[in-house]
Amino acid sequence: MKELYFPTGNEYVSIPTLREETAAIESFSCLHMGAKGLVEFRGDGSAPVMAPFVRSGGASLPLTDMVWQRLEYWVPEFTARAGDLNVRGIILAPVGERGFIYRLSVENASDEPVDAAYGLEGTWASAWLCVNEDKEILGTKRVTDSLWNSGPVFEFFCALPFLAFAPMCDLDTVSSHSERGGAVDYALERRVTLAPGESEAACFYWGLGYEEVAAATSAKEMLRQGWSHELEATLGYLRSRSWHTDDAQLRTLYNTNLFFCIFYSTGLTIDTEELVLVTSRSPRYYVSAAYWDRDSLFWSFPSAVDADLALAREMLLYAFGRQGRNIGVHSRFIDGTVLEPGFELDELMAPILALERYVSASGDRSVPELPCVRQGVERILRTLETKRHASVALYETFLMPTDDLRTYPYLTYDNVLVWRALRALSRLYPERFAALAAEAEKVREAIFEHCTAEGAQGRYFVWSTDLNGSSDVYDEPPGSLLLLPYLGFCESDCPEYVNTARMIRSPDYAYSFAGCEFADIGCAHAPHPWLPSIANSLLSGEEARAEDILRRAFMDNGIVCESIDEHTGECATGAHFATAAGFVCHALRRALGGVDYEE
Repeated sequence: MKELYFPTGNEYVSIPTLREETAAIESFSCLHMGAKGLVEFRGDGSAPVMAPFVRSGGASLPLTDMVWQRLEYWVPEFTARAGDLNVRGIILAPVGERGFIYRLSVENASDEPVDAAYGLEGTWASAWLCVNEDKEILGTKRVTDSLWNSGPVFEFFCALPFLAFAPMCDLDTVSSHSERGGAVDYALERRVTLAPGESEAACFYWGLGYEEVAAATSAKEMLRQGWSHELEATLGYLRSRSWHTDDAQLRTLYNTNLFFCIFYSTGLTIDTEELVLVTSRSPRYYVSAAYWDRDSLFWSFPSAVDADLALAREMLLYAFGRQGRNIGVHSRFIDGTVLEPGFELDELMAPILALERYVSASGDRSVPELPCVRQGVERILRTLETKRHASVALYETFLMPTDDLRTYPYLTYDNVLVWRALRALSRLYPERFAALAAEAEKVREAIFEHCTAEGAQGRYFVWSTDLNGSSDVYDEPPGSLLLLPYLGFCESDCPEYVNTARMIRSPDYAYSFAGCEFADIGCAHAPHPWLPSIANSLLSGEEARAEDILRRAFMDNGIVCESIDEHTGECATGAHFATAAGFVCHALRRALGGVDYEE
């Protein structure tokens, strides 16, 4: 059976594995600066970390006829049957709270009174550090009955307290826990007698914190605020950021993936409460919880600008602050230190283009003058100068936008970004960098002179060149030549561009997938149609075809992934790709007329 999930979460907690079939939470996680990544609590092979149950007459009643929906495109809600009982569940991660709420309600649908018990049960088996690869954290599990919540607190130690979580219910419950082979089994049970037609609801508040007291009181704070307040505050937050288009299908796809991008490509660390940017807060994505300038600033950032300018501003400050020292390095931990070395020219340019985007959309010219931003810009320019060819106004890279090793050092797409960034700096800082406009024009001229070649149907843009006569025909979805008009480098009817687009989309091109049910561009890194390619198509004059694919593609239960199978439209690689979700959202919004600040 296909594993279907409804990811949800907030700034502090991510719940990537809420299973559709059972309404069980298989794991949940939070960002931890001290650990440099994502810490995930998991169940084991026999039981998830949390699952709803209903019992009557001493027997467990399976949940049947389960139907799901999302409140305001993000908060999962299900209805089901359990014998004579109607069951409803809502899994809410309230905005601004260190935790989440699992609300269960039961209704007697029979003509006779029913004695029932309902609640949550599960197994905490392990804690994992998720940064690119998942590694189990070796430590000590401790479960104690806390005075704060009249129930258990689950605490993890690594010499010092490391992380804790704790439940609290708004109704009287019976709690129990026991150890089994190093795992902790627990249950939170509410017992009730329901008359015909009578219903009852219980809210299980789960707090997270650095240690026991912080976790228990986080749960208590949500309980004090109350279910109605937490629900309405969160729904209000979502309503204020969602975007309306008359097309209901695309509206749902956009808004669901927008909130997935917001809550899974950004987050607050549980131990230092700092905003950080990551590729994905879901361990289902294969390089989760690390930072790429490109992914965060080219892909998730535009959607933040579209939906939440205040968040976009904080994202910029993180990029130029925590991450400022190593801008342009392949990937970094969330604290800014190097994870994977290797220079990438597109990533070096990303903060400048994000800054240009923010100022264009907001009119806020204070951010470019902030010390961390000015220092970051100067650092970027110093690094850029070391990558310039001695006599030609082109700049080299070591890795391509896929993070794979280049064939030739001078990439056309990357140098278009340099052109755009230099032009942007001359406008953002006219008193200091006006001269960069002339260098930008030199780059433009060099691209047309050295990054084009003659083909059977005329000149085209090569993918890369060594400036000694060698070049290649290629394209990569994370940095596509199809975006040159979108970037303002040329018009869509530019002969070189027309010929390039024709070659890339030709059935003769190995990664075009032309003629397949779901046809768009892939590459050697992941040889299937990429969702960023569909975004590229939305931005390059292929709106109708791209929208059709988005309507039909299953992806990862409606959530953007890296690539889809060209025949089925199902996730092929890179489930829960949060930054790519942002790129698809921005491209879709722009294609549907919902972006008015771009040139």
